[in-house]
Amino acid sequence: MKAIHLGMLALLLAASGISQTPAARKGISISGREKLIGAWRLVSIAGPDGKPVTTGVPTGMLTYTRDGHVSVQLMYPETAGSLSNEYVHNGYEASFGSYDLNEASHIVTHHVQGSNTRGLLVGKDLPRAYRFDNSGRLIIRSTRADEHWSVVWEHY
Repeated sequence: MKAIHLGMLALLLAASGISQTPAARKGISISGREKLIGAWRLVSIAGPDGKPVTTGVPTGMLTYTRDGHVSVQLMYPETAGSLSNEYVHNGYEASFGSYDLNEASHIVTHHVQGSNTRGLLVGKDLPRAYRFDNSGRLIIRSTRADEHWSVVWEHY
């Protein structure tokens, strides 16, 4: 029984340190790569016109791993469940692959290896501008001048 309690205490202590690296807890500056690592939840989206999307906003998760993998999933509300277009199929959008990060130019490039869009994104390299706001939220936007969308994420 004592072993179970010690195991639970160890798990609780480990979980309490997941949201920030030791350096961040001590106020030490950490690299953009270290800030990027982890699971992010969708906060908001601005559409192609740059205006915030206020109806039919999906829930979503974005994950960057330390070893260079990325995964993103978006699920649109039940009311938009039948939503389908070139990126969304039946209210769901997902892709995965690897990523490279250029901290000097603040560009993260997703190398798509799989997607529910199949041929549309698979095999593509998608450069995205990224930045962190004052609250630590991750803001990702297109690097194309003709695209004005952006997505805001926060760590779980």
